[in-house]
Amino acid sequence: MTDEADGRPDGEPDVDSADPSPTPRDPEPAEPAVERAAGADDPTTPMAPDVPEDVRKYDRFKKMDGATYDRANDFLRDRTYITAREWAIARLCADFRTETGVEMTKIGENLPHLVPFMTDTYTPQAVNQARASFKDKVRKSGATFLYGAMCDFYTAEELDELMYEVTEVAKFLLEVEGVELTVEEELAAEDRISEVMREVRESSAALRHDHVTCPECGHHIDSEEAHEDPDPASADD
Repeated sequence: MTDEADGRPDGEPDVDSADPSPTPRDPEPAEPAVERAAGADDPTTPMAPDVPEDVRKYDRFKKMDGATYDRANDFLRDRTYITAREWAIARLCADFRTETGVEMTKIGENLPHLVPFMTDTYTPQAVNQARASFKDKVRKSGATFLYGAMCDFYTAEELDELMYEVTEVAKFLLEVEGVELTVEEELAAEDRISEVMREVRESSAALRHDHVTCPECGHHIDSEEAHEDPDPASADD
């Protein structure tokens, strides 16, 4: 069964059970009703015969075998704005997408079989709510980061350091999901990201100074020349 709904369900509370946090955060809404999967707390319990074949073969989170929800959640909440629930379900929604939408019923009914640290089944509405929460946090975090990169708060060197730190966290999450990255792939990705961020910083500088007069010398600044290096030959004129 395929269920697709991009919006936040009307009247649906946020789907977060116990999310202990080492730093003060907004209170988490109560979790909607979920069903306890039979044998979900026992990793040795074999899958029921009616578990779909693609669920049986799914191995994204095998590196998390034995991990608890609280441990995964604490790691994420210390380094990101998403919870372990949102991370897992966002990954599943990307993997269990068909031409007609996301298979939310399949994800919810088989959640304990798909993700080792999830022990409850979820309704399709609860799956959709977690996905909507993930998308909302990515959008807000993206706007916050991009503004920080564009507002001239960071120097180019500081921005490079920041990008390195956040990229390391993102790569770690991908590796936990089972994505194998070679050293060459990691270096290439870092170079591409650094190049993009330099372009963002230069373009934002041009945007801030587009068609204005320099308060120091009265020179008219156009976006094309806002970040051009001064001509050494004319510097002494």
